[in-house]
Amino acid sequence: MSTIDSTKLAENRTNWAEDRTILALERTFAGWMRTAFAAIGIGLGFRALFGEFDPPWLARAIATMFIGLAIIFAIGAQKRARKAFERLSSHAVDTPNLPNLRWISYSVSAGAILLIIALWVLH
Repeated sequence: MSTIDSTKLAENRTNWAEDRTILALERTFAGWMRTAFAAIGIGLGFRALFGEFDPPWLARAIATMFIGLAIIFAIGAQKRARKAFERLSSHAVDTPNLPNLRWISYSVSAGAILLIIALWVLH
């Protein structure tokens, strides 16, 4: 095998590895967003299950904590994903549109904030 062929194969393997990393980053971002939704679900479930807790504010506070964690998960996942995607270049796969990642995480966070407000305002 010639040096040129060997170099070309090495470049291909590197490009494929970078593409696999991009796909793994997409899956990781999706996993963190699922975790954010799970935290929202736990918060709402806790509030629904223990609504008549004594003192009454304690169930709301615990639910708020879980929903607040969802905000942290969503914003943190977006920031980590954007940094990683900016370092990589795709070769055979499409990279996600970075403003869409921000839009998704901010939408989930805004919804979580509205849920927190609803928990404390509505009785």
